[in-house]
Amino acid sequence: MIRVGIVGTSWWTDSMYLPALADHRGCEVAAICGRNAEVAQARADQWGIARVFTDSEEMLTSGEIDAVIVASSNETHAPITRQALAAGLHVLCEKPVSLSGSEADLMASEAADTDLVTMVPFTYQYMPIFAATKRLIAGGFLGTPHHLNLRYFTEYALDRSYSWRFDKEIAGSGVIGDLGSHWLYYAEWLFGPITELGCVSAAFVERDLRPDGTDYERSEDSCIISVRFANGALGTLQACAASWEGTPFGQTHHLDAHGSDGTIYASSDWDTHQEVRILARGDTGPSRPIDLTAQWPTVRFDTVHNTYRDIFRTTDVMARQWIDDIIAGRACTPDLAAGARVQHFTDLAVASAALDGRLLPVLTPDGLIPT
Repeated sequence: MIRVGIVGTSWWTDSMYLPALADHRGCEVAAICGRNAEVAQARADQWGIARVFTDSEEMLTSGEIDAVIVASSNETHAPITRQALAAGLHVLCEKPVSLSGSEADLMASEAADTDLVTMVPFTYQYMPIFAATKRLIAGGFLGTPHHLNLRYFTEYALDRSYSWRFDKEIAGSGVIGDLGSHWLYYAEWLFGPITELGCVSAAFVERDLRPDGTDYERSEDSCIISVRFANGALGTLQACAASWEGTPFGQTHHLDAHGSDGTIYASSDWDTHQEVRILARGDTGPSRPIDLTAQWPTVRFDTVHNTYRDIFRTTDVMARQWIDDIIAGRACTPDLAAGARVQHFTDLAVASAALDGRLLPVLTPDGLIPT
């Protein structure tokens, strides 16, 4: 039985990890850690967790856990993960894994020197519209890839009150790291290696001071990232947190993929709409929908949230997959190395935005991302 500790007591922990692991046959959540003792105790009482900590290092070295989920604020991901690896613990670390590519490289290198199983949860790859798109591309539907367009629109930045997500000291970047990192991972997952990257960004919303009255460097709430793939295809990856979508959850996803032999359109409004439509070359339209339920026969499709809940809580993906891989002694994917690669992309996007969108190389002649 794998004893899991969780660092972080937010709604994300409560909705994503605790329900997923509550009835997993191979693990128990043995400890939880949060800066606020009352909140941490409330989570422990809610989920029947035996031990509560307010100091993550104390939990990591307690000898009471075998693995840890790092779901705390961005600036803590790297130090907690490195402490966990040093303590011999398997790690699932939320993205972004660090605030810099060089730090992420250290994490990946330290993990590679162990037999520990690591995971970085890029969650959307398991969602039906993305999983179906991946199957279509892998099956050759597009032919030679030409262009990938990913758009992530949400509205949480329209609230001008202080949020750590827009505090560079804590978050590292704004939507480039928070939302754009998803797209940077999926772009390679769908179309293959990225060789060049450029970015323009903006902060449309004037944000309040920190709760203690101090000022801080504010990060972007919108970005457009341009990429060139090794296969010659182009991509446009857009993320904006200042977009009013007028939906119950306040966000939408859109994907367009074009190639020599066909076109794929995918979209979700995070309420009741999730759809993939295709056009083979020569078709005159309209585009035709494909069945999304085939891969997930036991999952509800009445609302996107129920789909999301069922996939992560009842099927063996993501956190549950990580536990299975620990038990089996096999590598997990995406791991800290994948997280580090995306962090390098994030760094390049921030650097490009400071250079008015200049396209920057990703790969050196020896095939490594420069640090």
